[in-house]
Amino acid sequence: MILRDATPVRLFAFALLTCALTGCRPHDFPQYPPGYREYAYVTNGGSGTVTVLDVVNLRVDREVAVGQNPVAVAASANRNEVYVVNSGAPGGQGSISVLNAESNTVAATIPLHSQPVSIDLDPSGNLAYVANSGSNTISIVDLKARREVAVIGAGEEPVQARISPDGKTLVIPNRGGNSVSVVDALARPPAQSVRAVFEGCPGAADAVILPDSTKAFVACAGGHQVMAVALAHSPIHPDQPDRLESLMDVGRAPLQLALKPDGGELFVSNSLSDSISEVVTGTDDVGGAYMIGDNPVRGLVSRNNALLYVSDLHSQYVTVYAIDEGRRIPDSQGGSIHVGDGPSAMAFSAAGHLLFVVDTRSADVSVVRTSSRSLFTVLPTGRGPNAIALKAFKQP
Repeated sequence: MILRDATPVRLFAFALLTCALTGCRPHDFPQYPPGYREYAYVTNGGSGTVTVLDVVNLRVDREVAVGQNPVAVAASANRNEVYVVNSGAPGGQGSISVLNAESNTVAATIPLHSQPVSIDLDPSGNLAYVANSGSNTISIVDLKARREVAVIGAGEEPVQARISPDGKTLVIPNRGGNSVSVVDALARPPAQSVRAVFEGCPGAADAVILPDSTKAFVACAGGHQVMAVALAHSPIHPDQPDRLESLMDVGRAPLQLALKPDGGELFVSNSLSDSISEVVTGTDDVGGAYMIGDNPVRGLVSRNNALLYVSDLHSQYVTVYAIDEGRRIPDSQGGSIHVGDGPSAMAFSAAGHLLFVVDTRSADVSVVRTSSRSLFTVLPTGRGPNAIALKAFKQP
């Protein structure tokens, strides 16, 4: 294994020393059944590749060439496939690279429009929604047929197309248009069109939708607010139109929203305030702001709703916040996890015993043991890593 600079070497040595001192107990890791496979897929925007990490054996499996400037990735829930969004050259067309997870090879390439930047999959796993930032459109892609089946006009510079858990509604943050578009996802082309637009969200950046599909929240990264939108056709209020419910004041430049799995609270990464804000989703109350680290850009909540992991881009740390206690965990108790340089995107392993942290500047992935909240190892990637998704399956 070749590590790319001195920082990963030091971190790897640190991980081995930590393992020797604290003990790497077998019960900290699951016992995998025969034929079990799990891989992490890391998009490398600077090298036009995807690094495939073997999660079972904790090693680099391979690096796969995809399209130019890959920026987003999603794993299918019902097929052994992974979908990589290639943004392409400035002014050019982008694409989706379909990876066969069993062989970790490119199975197909689906053309898109100008500068696609994100992907979300519908609950069935058969459709993908891709935001084409350069063409102000949303592509609807039939993943079985391997082709685009519809295009929806959005606002200026859409950066996401988030599908609700019930599959009925698309929520689209338009960063350049400082707005949020809402689309009826069940309408058939060409009837699919924007059914509501909400202005006043400068630099709209990230959207989350509650598990019951009743409400969406959008981070307004150009300011200091989060927009809450009550969604039409929800199971609770089927006759209610889409409506702006509130604009909540949080910290400066809220970039990303991390929703608890139970949907009761969300956490806002305020990148220019070095803080997180806690929002009660049922009442739209902001519980408070808490200093967390140097330029927090991503948050990820543990599956038991107990801990929030925050990647601090201008540092070499992931910080940990205890949700029920309402406080950052002290460093002496694993509240600051030393990782690579420029931590950003994160993902848990299927069993939740490992946290994978994409380190944008040191071009590697830090593997953290969640049981001890400590660095276990560091694995190299290509240039400019920026996104991660995991896929687990069992082969006969």
